[in-house]
Amino acid sequence: MAVTVAEMLKMSQAQLDDLFTQSPTGEIPSGEAKGTAIIAPGTTYTQDMANFVNHFAWQGKIFDPAKGILRNKILPFGLNAIIAKVYKGQSWMDGKECIVLDYSETSLVAHWVRDEIREVAPRIYLGKVYLGKKRLIDFALEFPAPVS
Repeated sequence: MAVTVAEMLKMSQAQLDDLFTQSPTGEIPSGEAKGTAIIAPGTTYTQDMANFVNHFAWQGKIFDPAKGILRNKILPFGLNAIIAKVYKGQSWMDGKECIVLDYSETSLVAHWVRDEIREVAPRIYLGKVYLGKKRLIDFALEFPAPVS
């Protein structure tokens, strides 16, 4: 079930959870992805919250699969910071394989954070954010089409 980021912003939490559990892991991505926070899914606030977070806090992630890491683009000026290890592992949500973004050994600021992503459409990933073992929010990552 391939979807767009705009469609994910209109989904309820249950729909996002179903999409995540029904999607394949996909390959560990490479390069820069535009990030969209999905907060209060299925409400009238979802798009406004996504815009606010994008402008002031988090713009996306830059993956380097050769090194097995990523950097988050944060703050209004897109600082590349907050590194995570990237690998395939077991999802805390459903026990199936996912791509794990693990901050436990790479970040003093976010060492208790774990993200999990799966590819829901070509170049589009849906992510789940955990603080400890508690699920917090969802997010989408969209990679640009390859240049021919």
